[in-house]
Amino acid sequence: MQGLIADIDLLEVEKNQPESCDFKVTEDDGKGKRKLYIESYGCQMNFSDSEIVTSILKKEGFGTTSSPEHADVILINTCSIREKAEQTVRNRLNFFNGVKKKNRDVTVGVLGCMAERLKSKLLEEEKIVDLVLGPDAYRDLPKLVKQAEEGEKGINTFLSREETYADISPVRLNSNGVTAFISIMRGCDNMCSFCVVPFTRGRERSRDPHSIIREAQELFDKGYREVTLLGQNVDSYKWSAVENNKARLDRNEDVDEIVNFANLLEMVAKVHPDLRVRFSTSHPKDITDEVLHTMKKYENICKYIHLPAQSGNSRVLELMNRTYDRNWYINRVDAIREILGEECGISSDMIAGFCTETEEEHADTLSLMDYVKYDFSYMFFYSERPGTLAAKKYEDDIPLEIKKRRLQEIIDKQRAISLERNKLDIGKEFKVLVEGKSKRSEKQVQGRNSANKVIIFDADVPKGSYANVKVTDCTPATLFGELV
Repeated sequence: MQGLIADIDLLEVEKNQPESCDFKVTEDDGKGKRKLYIESYGCQMNFSDSEIVTSILKKEGFGTTSSPEHADVILINTCSIREKAEQTVRNRLNFFNGVKKKNRDVTVGVLGCMAERLKSKLLEEEKIVDLVLGPDAYRDLPKLVKQAEEGEKGINTFLSREETYADISPVRLNSNGVTAFISIMRGCDNMCSFCVVPFTRGRERSRDPHSIIREAQELFDKGYREVTLLGQNVDSYKWSAVENNKARLDRNEDVDEIVNFANLLEMVAKVHPDLRVRFSTSHPKDITDEVLHTMKKYENICKYIHLPAQSGNSRVLELMNRTYDRNWYINRVDAIREILGEECGISSDMIAGFCTETEEEHADTLSLMDYVKYDFSYMFFYSERPGTLAAKKYEDDIPLEIKKRRLQEIIDKQRAISLERNKLDIGKEFKVLVEGKSKRSEKQVQGRNSANKVIIFDADVPKGSYANVKVTDCTPATLFGELV
């Protein structure tokens, strides 16, 4: 079962093929008379949600298992971003139904982004699951599991304008004990035409910053040395004591003492100088110079920004409803380089073959990559998602073979740029947070520098410690070094 657990943090460039679909499963914890199995797909927000779900069911006496055959409750936390992810979930549900035929007492449920869109099909038409819950309904899980066990189908896909799960301490799944994720907000107010997230996760609302600081402090006290602040668009984080909904907060001019993302970053950085802070994901329209200057001020705020471009052409960006153009994006990149320097890591998301994209517009994406010099990217060809604005307004008119060819050109370009960027690090020394043994050899350890680059080196140092490492060699995805 361990082979099912995808390492989504290593070798990003190497595995960004159109068929990739990241997922994780629960591990055996030896606790609880009843066992929970969760299979999670997609983004880090989904993985973070699975930790919240596990915490909720743990209070009901559940332990976790890595085997669906040994589970009393099987949950699949779904992703609707790409067609491949939905196909994978469908296949897994068929497998789980095979498990259910052997053990009729097992409860099978669907969580997350597919829940709202496919609730009727999954529950009523195909009758392949017992319960369906959207991302804001996890507190109802114990009640719905009980209903399902009594033979009644359970469903709650209500999208809240308030829910942040701020009071729930997540159970860390697949943890290395060094790095952890902290969800700082939920939902998304951006209406990118290719994306289902606003429809599956609802409007933006920000979590109480004091609960975020408490969670970061608790993680540090337990030995964790790096936290990643998670949100669909972290730069639009905005909270006050009277309102956590960004849209309503923007309309209320009388609210004082608003905490924005730069303020939150500083608060988390002050938890302890040995606690590294990362964040994801930034939106080019919202990232501010204030955030960049805050990053510069604190050594423990990592100098790395995931800044999805999606396309390098302004017309295509307008069709995508990204609300910025090529020049705006370049302005933000220039600000990053000016304030944080050339060594600051920048990564991106790229979509090949969006509706009506021409060869010249595809070439603009390649030229943007040449300008920015991304350290790595997540790269895909366009996959029309039902219910999105693009599916309603535009014809998916680029032939698949052209999409795949353009994607391969983007991948080839990124591989070359990644190698070019990594070669610049040869001979330099970096402070590396050791995350554990290398998968290549028990004699080696691996960790990351501030720019989020994986460095492998020979050493016998404990995970969770910092080491100064001099880079001696590299591939497009990995740096190799020696202990200084």
